[in-house]
Amino acid sequence: MTPYPVRMIKLQHVTKTYCTPAGDYAALRNVDLAIGAGEFVAIAGKSGSGKSTLLNMMGGIDRPSSGSVEVDGTAIHEFDESKLAEWRGRTVGFVFQFFQLLPTLTISENVMLPMDFCRTFPVKERRKRALDLLGRVGVAGHADKLPSALSGGEQQRAAIARALANRPTVVLADEPTGNLDSSTSAEVLALFREMASSGTTVVIATHERDIACVVDRKIEMADGVLMASTTAMFAREVRR
Repeated sequence: MTPYPVRMIKLQHVTKTYCTPAGDYAALRNVDLAIGAGEFVAIAGKSGSGKSTLLNMMGGIDRPSSGSVEVDGTAIHEFDESKLAEWRGRTVGFVFQFFQLLPTLTISENVMLPMDFCRTFPVKERRKRALDLLGRVGVAGHADKLPSALSGGEQQRAAIARALANRPTVVLADEPTGNLDSSTSAEVLALFREMASSGTTVVIATHERDIACVVDRKIEMADGVLMASTTAMFAREVRR
């Protein structure tokens, strides 16, 4: 019996080629990958290995040059730009290495922004939900401050709260701990672990050496190709 019987993300024969002045560059090469609902997966590899491009395919930020991308049974590679943007806002939460909080908005306003764009919650409920999410990640006391008043770890927690604003089924994080110290990195990874344990599918691109202690599966990439996939320590402990 497989631990994740429901496939949330499915890529088949995905290739992504970019045209550059130096010629065509294949960022992904014939990638086949399935990720289960509620699975916590780490994509590891050197810079330029294709990790970020792979996340962009899963989140509908970029389109494959060939192949198919399905999320929860929906073929997102077939959507036009308008439909793709709507789907992305309601289905996927993004967390970035440099946080990307809007500097002129308070922390709570940053968290409410996805709700404002997608109108997923009535206006009168949005601030309460933002405060609830900020409380969940431990920074509710900073709700009315600007991002510049927070530490890097606190900003990343706020960015995670924003990613959860519209109750996404998938959370994608690109080097989310790259600018954090080791202690704060561990806290942020624990938040992702909690999300996955609650049923959210979480995929991160990371350089973290000790990631196997937290995730369910670690996938190694090199030159746009999936090189290896290993069931990680956390998953082994859970399945005993």
